[in-house]
Amino acid sequence: MRISCSIVCYRNSPAQVERALASVTSSSAEFALFLVDNSGDDTLAPVARKFGATYIHLAHNPGFGAAHNVAMREALALGCDYHLVMNPDISFGDNVVPALLDYMEQHREIGLVMPNVFYPDGQQQYLCKLLPNPFDLMMRRFFPALYRFSGRLANYEMHHSGYDKIMDVPALSGCFMLIRSGTLREVGNFDERFFMYLEDVDLSRRIGRLARTVYFPHVSVVHDYGKGSYKSLKLLYYHLRSAVQYFNKWGWFSDVEKKRVNRIAIQKLRSINSTKK
Repeated sequence: MRISCSIVCYRNSPAQVERALASVTSSSAEFALFLVDNSGDDTLAPVARKFGATYIHLAHNPGFGAAHNVAMREALALGCDYHLVMNPDISFGDNVVPALLDYMEQHREIGLVMPNVFYPDGQQQYLCKLLPNPFDLMMRRFFPALYRFSGRLANYEMHHSGYDKIMDVPALSGCFMLIRSGTLREVGNFDERFFMYLEDVDLSRRIGRLARTVYFPHVSVVHDYGKGSYKSLKLLYYHLRSAVQYFNKWGWFSDVEKKRVNRIAIQKLRSINSTKK
């Protein structure tokens, strides 16, 4: 069993990237490791060499998904069985990847899995989501207090699951996605029309048409999660543009597939919760 991993950076500090690479290389799994750098300079090249990673410098910055695709194409050509898409602000223990691989090997119907994710202070990150509609994204971004008070945020982020059980989730976060390579070959890589944001929702959705997309809470990673679009007008622009592209692709208000997928996910979760009682 072979596994590859791509990490895409943009002006990340060497120290942060070192922590991410150290997490990957500390695992008992043997990785083909790719560090894709969208920064203008190659400051991170020595960091990649230190950990034996293939360094790919894309100074023109084609975007998050497009940069991952460069590495993913190389990884698939190597014949790897699994590919890990990972952010440079992620760190984890050496038990995480082996546990996820073991679970996927036992459940061949799974195409994508994500572990539990915490902030550095130990707080839960609610990264399991239903497929969005325009109202969800706009309210969550611009009227967060009202959205939270209405109860729609808890529903959209599946808070009622408790985040303590294995469950099928329609949209998983691109900060840490372990994907079966055979599934990638069938559905394709990231849609490069998304420069940044929502490319993970789009890929989760396409994988979900062929295989299960699963949240596995029994191992966890730490994610710094800067929420850049809340601090930068440029990143907010990219977020809004990606939202428009997403709904242009999948439908704004007549997305029948979204309603069906979300309904099935909620029904499965209710069934799990009733069994636990």
